[in-house]
Amino acid sequence: MNNELKSCAKDISEQYISMLSDWIPTDSSIAIAVDHTYIFIQPGHLSIHLEIGQQVLPGSIADQVLRTQKKTETILDNLSCDTPFYGIGYPILIQDEPAALVVILPSTYTTKKTDPFEFITGKKGEEWNPVAINQVSHIESLQKKTWFYVEHEQFKTNITLKELQIRLPSYFIRIHRSYIVNIYFIKKMARDLTSNFIITLMDGSELPVSQSYINNLRSALKF
Repeated sequence: MNNELKSCAKDISEQYISMLSDWIPTDSSIAIAVDHTYIFIQPGHLSIHLEIGQQVLPGSIADQVLRTQKKTETILDNLSCDTPFYGIGYPILIQDEPAALVVILPSTYTTKKTDPFEFITGKKGEEWNPVAINQVSHIESLQKKTWFYVEHEQFKTNITLKELQIRLPSYFIRIHRSYIVNIYFIKKMARDLTSNFIITLMDGSELPVSQSYINNLRSALKF
């Protein structure tokens, strides 16, 4: 990619950063891609594994923006970061070429102003059961399906963990790529023999805490 295009990308990114500064945290990362190649990277506090000249990965935010030419926002797991992240991509033009400007934020960040779920409907056998959300102890992603648990009962829902993370009340914490837990059902937390954190729930269930999400838990429970 020529230096003129890189310089143009830098100027444009600075303009957008200035425009979006009212809501973009100062530790956000910024990336710009043209013709499915990253031409500008400004890393923030998140550890992103992107470099100038690197090809855009299929399914990434930049890829979706370049293909659809529409604003795209979602939580993605480990495509370009050590931890899951919330990404917002904008279609822009650089020297009349379609481009994608991507803002990368922590996974707990969201611009969606939606009310949290008060109940969730799950399927057990051939029945659908609406359940008050505060009765759910934890939620699990298993074999490409989402399950939630209420007093030893398991229910299936069509809502993904990514969607739930945005719409659950604040007392639900993502602790693993496969688990979200209701903190009111946590009995104790301890390290196992391999020094990994394990959460034990009131009913005796044990859930692993991955390194990618340990800070979420520490921040929520202040330990």
